Amino acid sequence: MLYLRLRPLAAAIFLTGFSSVAFAQLGQNLSVDIRSLSMGNAVTADPPGISAIHFNPAGLAKIEGLQTDVQGIVANFNVKRDLSAPAGYNVFGYSDDPIVCNDAPENPSSLCTDFKGTVNADVEYASIYVPILKKMVDLGEGVPIAAPTAGVAYKPPGSKVTYATAIYAPLIVGYGSENGNPGNFMGQQMAFERITYLSPSFAFQVNDELSLGASLGMSYQAMSLKTDLRFPNELIGVLRMVDDVVCSPFRDNSDIITDLLLLGLCNANEGLNPFGKFGQLKATMEQSLAPSYNLGLMWEPSDDFAFGMVYQSESKMRLKGKYYIDNANAPRELIRALNSSATGQIFAAILGFPSYIPASESGLVSMDLKYPAHFQAGIKYKILPDLQINFDVGWTDYKQWDQFKFEFDRQVSALKIAKLLSNGVTDSTLAVPLKFTSPWSWGIGIEYSATDRLKLRAGYEPRSSATPDDKRNTMIPINNAQLFGLGLGYRFDADTDIDLTLAFLRSRDNIPANTSSLSNATGVDNLILNPYAGLNVRTNTQVTLLGINYRTRW
Repeated sequence: MLYLRLRPLAAAIFLTGFSSVAFAQLGQNLSVDIRSLSMGNAVTADPPGISAIHFNPAGLAKIEGLQTDVQGIVANFNVKRDLSAPAGYNVFGYSDDPIVCNDAPENPSSLCTDFKGTVNADVEYASIYVPILKKMVDLGEGVPIAAPTAGVAYKPPGSKVTYATAIYAPLIVGYGSENGNPGNFMGQQMAFERITYLSPSFAFQVNDELSLGASLGMSYQAMSLKTDLRFPNELIGVLRMVDDVVCSPFRDNSDIITDLLLLGLCNANEGLNPFGKFGQLKATMEQSLAPSYNLGLMWEPSDDFAFGMVYQSESKMRLKGKYYIDNANAPRELIRALNSSATGQIFAAILGFPSYIPASESGLVSMDLKYPAHFQAGIKYKILPDLQINFDVGWTDYKQWDQFKFEFDRQVSALKIAKLLSNGVTDSTLAVPLKFTSPWSWGIGIEYSATDRLKLRAGYEPRSSATPDDKRNTMIPINNAQLFGLGLGYRFDADTDIDLTLAFLRSRDNIPANTSSLSNATGVDNLILNPYAGLNVRTNTQVTLLGINYRTRW
């Protein structure tokens, strides 16, 4: 019973924050610059025009006079999710989960007699959060997410300093599904956005070989979520057994004695089911100004070789927002029944249980979140006069996401209950353990000058996951991934260039039953989120990106 009130609130707020982790790993450097995508993001020693603001601001020193960049990137997310029941599947003796079982609801057996096999729970369309409207917007099936960017840079004649600024999206992703999709229990609609709307930057040419640079990014951050909630664990299975077995003989013959002995639990008009829907959650958190800075160095002793290095700082944020929860009837009925008995009321008072669960709840929530710091270094080298190779290594500080701590604007009765069982919980705060790691990664890119005007590019970047094996889930439909890029650059004249890119990211993940405490673990201690407890989970994510960049000098 204490579980009932805690579950919707804790899971709801947790999902909202956790989506930021998911999207940060999924979308890092996918929506900043198309030339970089075609080179496997191995551009620290060869930064692309004004996008050097992000990749290595020291590279701005290469710009002469006045230059503008305008580019557009569109991304199509194809996220497939499959669920299946392994041999011996059950939750406290029950296996009639409608997600994986074909049995009719009126079937009296608690064990499934006809499993569906592999169940499709694919993402159906892209979604974005629109700040002005304060709502998520579905883009429709097959419609990609677009990320237009623009920048301007100026280096006065004879000066050693280049000045620049740009508008770009370090991260913008989102997806959604229709009602009834089995994947909706870990996000029916989700969106995560980080948009840098002002980035004053400069680069200083120390000498012919060395340049230094810095940029200040002023960004808008938002995360939004709509999700169904369910909690198929052993504790809810026990409560279903009590309703099915213990209460059944007294359903129509209860009296004051049975009420006192059974704490009034049998007075509920609807019993709990570990596979039933507990409600729905909508939540949004945002911050209008989330500053960060980039520091860069580039050493180019010859036309054939260069070394680059960049540090992208963490961004400390205080995200604030609201949550709305619609509670299902079954948990509301159980608390009502408990409080219908004198012994049940005493039991509830001793443990501090709520006197009732409302049909809907809402409130304010905030959290301190750090967008992780990133370090990258690389080289470019011309192995032939017309053939250049780039190689980069990078590290992102995801390990600082050891936990998320949510703070509420008032004492929350659910947290008063939860603190009896869980560490990291007080009357008005909730700390969720994540245990992320900080992996190193690398990328490689090749550029071939076919003619004086035409350049052909190819790149590859394998991405290591920061998610531990025991924390994987369908909300992060990506573990280890591979990014492939192809592109070309064409110079129309001495002052005008166009770049075209096609990139593809893929990731497959397998989460066997009972291996992840944030997806499908069984037992009574999965107190935060396990909507697919006991089920096998597979994900297959494919992201296709197309982009064009127009660069001109004045």
